[in-house]
Amino acid sequence: MPYGNFEVALEMNNDFVPDSGLFLRSTEKGQAYQYMVDYHANGNLAGIYGEGLSGNISLRNFDFPAQLTETKPHDCPFPLQIKPADWRNFWHHGQWNELRARIESNPPKIITWINGVRFMEFTDTEKRHPDAGGIALQVHGGGDSTREFVRYRNIRVKVLP
Repeated sequence: MPYGNFEVALEMNNDFVPDSGLFLRSTEKGQAYQYMVDYHANGNLAGIYGEGLSGNISLRNFDFPAQLTETKPHDCPFPLQIKPADWRNFWHHGQWNELRARIESNPPKIITWINGVRFMEFTDTEKRHPDAGGIALQVHGGGDSTREFVRYRNIRVKVLP
């Protein structure tokens, strides 16, 4: 089912290493605005990536180190909302955490949250994608697929006017 303006929330409990994402307004070819779920070394959560879109969209406000000790700030116009030293108390590794994204208009305004805290806000400057599309969960490698998993549950979608 194609969605235009919507908010999607879900819970994730992914192992550290696989690379995945949440596609917003995805086409059948997999082109979408992506809520990054790059839960691995040098990855990040809640950044925005233009999967298959023009314009080299890639916004992230932090990076994970090789070990999950704390996050490292990344140069971004939307600042990290959690101090790196507080990440261990904020993110519940090995437990369920809530991810949420909102996309409205076209060119879109996209807002992402982790556990109720706003992590990214991005407004595109041009219309480069359809007004509506699918919502998709993506996994594209990393780790040992026999022992490291990507898990999602309680997926909820709210259509916006």
